[in-house]
Formats: sequence, structure tokens, C-alpha cells
Amino acid sequence: MLTQKEHKEKRVVALSSVAAAVFLTGTKLTIGILTGSLGILSEALHSALDLVAAMMTFFAVKIAEKPPDDDHQFGHGKVENLSAFMQTILLLITCGWIVYEAFERLTGRNIAINVNFWSYLVVSLSIIIDISRSRALLRVAKKYNSQALEADALHFSSDILSSFVVLIGLVATQFKFMEADSIAAMFVAIIVFIITFKLGKKAIDALLDKTPGILHIHIHDIVSSIPEVKYVHDLRVRTSGSVTFVDMNIHVNPNMTVGEAHQISDIIEFTIKEKYPNVMVHIHEEPHE
Repeated sequence: MLTQKEHKEKRVVALSSVAAAVFLTGTKLTIGILTGSLGILSEALHSALDLVAAMMTFFAVKIAEKPPDDDHQFGHGKVENLSAFMQTILLLITCGWIVYEAFERLTGRNIAINVNFWSYLVVSLSIIIDISRSRALLRVAKKYNSQALEADALHFSSDILSSFVVLIGLVATQFKFMEADSIAAMFVAIIVFIITFKLGKKAIDALLDKTPGILHIHIHDIVSSIPEVKYVHDLRVRTSGSVTFVDMNIHVNPNMTVGEAHQISDIIEFTIKEKYPNVMVHIHEEPHE
């Protein structure tokens, strides 16, 4: 299980993302209204939903670190997976609104766009902040296998891609290609949808306790490599937030004492945790016939 220091690191990086999302949302909304740019306004909405997602992530990480209790004997880690799934819904809402507004403008609703220094500044600033936040979130997410932080990192990563698209749209608009802003917004929607699909699938898999195939294979190989283990079966692996639960049955020499068989289980648990630290292992020993 994670230490208090590790939990604090997760909370700090999640809280810093909330602060970044507040700043970006306010800045983009202000410049978007002043310039009339749909690209920047769509980015403002995207950042607003990122703010909601960042707040969800912060509270999810905080709740997930609570220890197991009588009602949640496997802990509260699933809150992180649930948070990631809810963020996919927010991203889908973003896609729908962007596509609707872009289609309206492309089919006749003309809105004057005032592209100026502030337009470029807010988009460039957004790219710099998003790169910084996505890297920090992804680093901690990988370090502690946190799906909630990974989802938040994907939100900021999608902002990086979409901001580049909006930047291209602003440049094209200055060359009197007025449809460029709406077309750029369409590209934003496509980028967001692709990321949403990947994120949603991963969150649903975790919520449904889908076996992580590669991890399952690696653990099976680790157990099979221990000479005293004659046979391993009913190996089950599931994830709950940043914690992975492993259950298995192993067959050992029937002449072993209970203490000797237990020592084999200790070796297996130590070997697995050496490679995958945040794992809870439960082993049942049986005599091999």
C-alpha cells in the first residue's frame, strides 16, 4: 500500500492541476469573448470541463487513499476508476458542443473574429502550461498506477493538441480564410473524441474487473519460474485504483510441512512485489499429486 508521503504527492499534483485549469479557463474565456473566436471559446469550454475533471480527480485521489473498512473491504480504489469514467462523459459533452457550434457557423451563421496579439498569447500560454501539467500528471500516474491522474493527464494532453489546431486556425483567419476557425474547432472535437474513447474503454475495463492481460502473463511467468512450485492455477488479477489484487492456487511437494509451504508463498509474494510494488497477493497452497 502507498505511504502517506506517496499519497501526498498524488494530492499535490492533482491540486496543482485544479489551479492550472482555473487559470486557463478564465484566460481563454476572456480572450475568446473579446475576439469572437470559436476555436478559443471551444478551448475555454474544454478547459472548463478540464477544471471539473481536475476537481473530480483531486477528490477521487483523496477518497481512494482511505483504508479498507467493513463496507469496503478491498479499499476505495475504484473511486479513481469511476472518476476516470465520469471524465469521459465530460469529454463527450465537449465534443458535442464544439461540433454543433462549428456546424452552425459553417452553414451560415457568421460571427466576426478579431484575431490579435492576445489571441496568440493565450493559445501559446495554454500549450506551455498544458505540456507542464500533462507531464507532471503522467509521471505520478505511472509511478502509482493511478487511472484518475492518468485521465487528468489525458485531458491536458488533448488541450495541447487542440491548442495547436486552434493556433493554425487563427493564422488562417488572418489570411481571410474565415472558415478556418470552425474547421479547426472540428479537429478539436475529433482529437477529444479519440482520447475519450481510449480513456473510457480503460475505465470501463477496470470497473468491470477485466483481467489486465500482460500483467496476468507476467505474474504467471514469475510464479512458474520458482522451482518449488509444481503447478499454478486459478490465477486471478484485478485492479482497483492504484492497487492490484492477485489471487492464485499453487501446488507444492506434498511432503512439505505447512511452514515450508508458507515460505514458498512468501517467496512468491516478495518476488511479485519486487517488480510490482503496489500489489496485494493472496496464495492458497495445495499438495501436488
